[in-house]
Amino acid sequence: MSEPLFSKKNLKLLSDPINDSNPITVQVLGICSALAVTAQLKPSIVMTISVMAVLAFANVIISLLRNTIPNRIRIIVQLVVIAALVILVDQVLRAYVYDVSKQLSVFVGLIITNCIIMGRLEAFALGNRPWQSFLDGIGNAAGYGFILIVVGFFRELLGSGSLLGYKIIPDSWYIANGGFYENNGLMVLSPMALIVVGVIIWVQRSRNRKLIED
Repeated sequence: MSEPLFSKKNLKLLSDPINDSNPITVQVLGICSALAVTAQLKPSIVMTISVMAVLAFANVIISLLRNTIPNRIRIIVQLVVIAALVILVDQVLRAYVYDVSKQLSVFVGLIITNCIIMGRLEAFALGNRPWQSFLDGIGNAAGYGFILIVVGFFRELLGSGSLLGYKIIPDSWYIANGGFYENNGLMVLSPMALIVVGVIIWVQRSRNRKLIED
């Protein structure tokens, strides 16, 4: 009897990377893009979708080819697959969201070297079936993207007073207009992204004690 597509075991492939096995906060992978593209929320969302597409389909392709790839060239094959998918994603971004594509700049191309993607191909796709590999790709990309979106949310809101380019904090709140608020310019700098990620890690570990190393 075949295993249900959304069995408890398969669903864990989607849920675990968001919390217990989060690529950024637990495995400490993909930190560079978390620092570089999260000054605003929109690039964070677009990067999340891009990584999700690349990781999910790369996992499936490598899983389908896993029994035919000679071990000595497996890394080369993985890089070729990832590079082809990244080029495709980059062209789609240039065609439909060119402004965001310019904001992301070289970081779309650097998805090729994202250690989360290479790690999942090596650790999971090479040893599992396509459906499970697809779920693993979606789950890990979602865990990665969740952190990017949270960081981008707070950095844009507190640093620029806006979200997705729309003004959220009223002008009347600002000190220049007789109010009490001022945007925090430090939030748009990369070091603040690291601090926000650190706060997320602290909150996560305080809520999930099993993540704390003895």
